Amino acid sequence: MNILIIGASGGIGSQLVNDLAEKNANLLLGYHSNPTSGSAKSIAIDARDFESVMSFVQYGKDSFGEINGVVNLSGSLVLKPAHLCSEQEFENTINTNLKTAFATVRACGSLLSNASIVLMSTAATSIGLANHELIASSKAGVEGLALSASKTYAKKNLRFNTVSPGLVETPLTKSITSSEVSLVASKKLHSLSRIGTPKNISNMIRFLLNKENDWITGQNYVVDGGLSSSK
Repeated sequence: MNILIIGASGGIGSQLVNDLAEKNANLLLGYHSNPTSGSAKSIAIDARDFESVMSFVQYGKDSFGEINGVVNLSGSLVLKPAHLCSEQEFENTINTNLKTAFATVRACGSLLSNASIVLMSTAATSIGLANHELIASSKAGVEGLALSASKTYAKKNLRFNTVSPGLVETPLTKSITSSEVSLVASKKLHSLSRIGTPKNISNMIRFLLNKENDWITGQNYVVDGGLSSSK
């Protein structure tokens, strides 16, 4: 498989890169500020910029000839009530979570065919969680984007799906997981009484990238240990 990954240096991205490398996938990794280590080719992109993402996908197409999958792992996490969020925080969140996804859809729709595109949402769009207004609103937009794109580009056999994690232990969530009080409370919110690992999310992403699963599109896969399905 020939796979492009945007935002590959984070906790989920690092796990996904390792898992795909074990399956001998050819990888092109896009990073914003932290280059990834390893043997896979990495290039700097600004995923919030339409033309930067277009150039990244074009470079991958030129390098590999055929692209089988594209994954956008860009994301941010600001937890505070809406009335305490600044306009700058709102714009940064929308740009990082939604605009990067839109840029990915735009580039893939223009340049690719016969590929699986995986975008990231969050379980917080399916359940009301306090102080999640910013991330929930931006990621809900990603889910709507994937639904529409799955129909628009079906004629090119482009499949668009989203993965919605619960709380996963990554550098992005360290502000929560590093606090014993917050961690215990968070575990109790999940039916399985534990938070997720990057491997849990990588498993689902790789499932959607697998060529054998090419009759799946327009779906949102919630991988959250029961966070959004029970109370």
